Amino acid sequence: MKAMTACLLAFTLVPTIASAQAMKDMPGMSNTAVKTGKGVGVVTALDPKAAKVTIKHGPIPAVGWPAMTMTFKSTPPALLRNVHVGQTVAFDMRTKGMDAEVMAIQPR
Repeated sequence: MKAMTACLLAFTLVPTIASAQAMKDMPGMSNTAVKTGKGVGVVTALDPKAAKVTIKHGPIPAVGWPAMTMTFKSTPPALLRNVHVGQTVAFDMRTKGMDAEVMAIQPR
């Protein structure tokens, strides 16, 4: 029984460890230094109450990111007043590890 429990525990933890390892290996995600960059993308979701915007953006070389879809916190939240889902935007952002913030956003 102990062997079976240990085996189940190992199978449960391996995907979690592998997933965390994959995120750590993603360019720009493991570093805890603050980085800033500029991006262009399409707004795919907005949550003004939570001050969050999801943007499908192109590569952001300044922070080492490939093209992806990412949810950003909006600092300040009022930045989201002039954007809507489906709109192409240019944005200034900063990141520290897994935390990403949009500091400026302009419709294109």
